[in-house]
Amino acid sequence: MPPHPDTRAPDLRLRPTAPADLPTLYEFQSDPQSNTMAGTKPRTRDAFFAVWERIFTDPAVNSRIIEIQSDRGVEIVGGISCFQADGHNCVGYWIARPYWGRGFASRALALFLAEEPRRPLHATIARNNAASRRILEKCGFRCVGSRTGEETDRYLPCEIADYVLE
Repeated sequence: MPPHPDTRAPDLRLRPTAPADLPTLYEFQSDPQSNTMAGTKPRTRDAFFAVWERIFTDPAVNSRIIEIQSDRGVEIVGGISCFQADGHNCVGYWIARPYWGRGFASRALALFLAEEPRRPLHATIARNNAASRRILEKCGFRCVGSRTGEETDRYLPCEIADYVLE
């Protein structure tokens, strides 16, 4: 699938995630409004860094930083990855709140899908997350159902929509 051009997402690129990126990603995932939208609970600093230690050693994970070139220089705006969950290849992304509504997530997902060969790809979102629903559908994912998600140490109880890209 070719990337979707978006004039609101200038000079966006993906690069491999590095350990030096983790403090920035930790701050992004700590934002209360972002977590509410995603239906997640922020991880503690220790838990966050422990998860990333495992990610960096897992060859099945394809993790990228989303960055832009702006008049302030290179800025990290989020992260995107493909990982295994429940026996499926899954994709997930997180855009920092100051960068919402500017086309970065759609552009990043389109670029990521062009480089990630695994199919099918699955994604889950909180059903009330209209922005992520639009992003996934714009990039060719289709909703294949919904379910009630139970509360865990990471997730809030909410309705979840399941998506797939064949």
